[in-house]
Amino acid sequence: MSSKDTTGADTSTDSADSTDSTDPGGAAATSAAYAKGAAMMERVYNGAVPVLPEGTMVFNDVMMRTLFAEVWDRDVLPVRDRRLMLMGVIAAAGATDVWRIQAAAALANGELAPDELRETLVILAPYAGYPNVASLVVPCEEVIGTWLRSQPTESSPDAQDPS
Repeated sequence: MSSKDTTGADTSTDSADSTDSTDPGGAAATSAAYAKGAAMMERVYNGAVPVLPEGTMVFNDVMMRTLFAEVWDRDVLPVRDRRLMLMGVIAAAGATDVWRIQAAAALANGELAPDELRETLVILAPYAGYPNVASLVVPCEEVIGTWLRSQPTESSPDAQDPS
């Protein structure tokens, strides 16, 4: 909204340029939401998906402030349950690249064991379609193999001593 002083000069301020932290929709609130979203994305993907700096691209900024800061951060369902539902959608789409990311994160976060991950394919096949889910079997096994190779073995110095 434009306003003029007694000399006729425009004295209005553009709210889009305002960084007044008292403005609930201002830059401080946006950055706080972005930081909250970035922290949740880090938790969801266990560092496997890089968090881009705020301002890198609009799509990413909106995703951080809404999907991760608001949707994934809700405390009604645990991350594991949210991931399982997401994996069902991914299976229905036959999206192997996205399946790999979710499967790896589920294993890394301890949300699913290898056999549980395999079982998701068994239950999803009749609902999401055998052709869609069949395309996920090999990527799933590759993710599990990679995860298993990254785990400490009993003979390695990193393995826990049961005694």
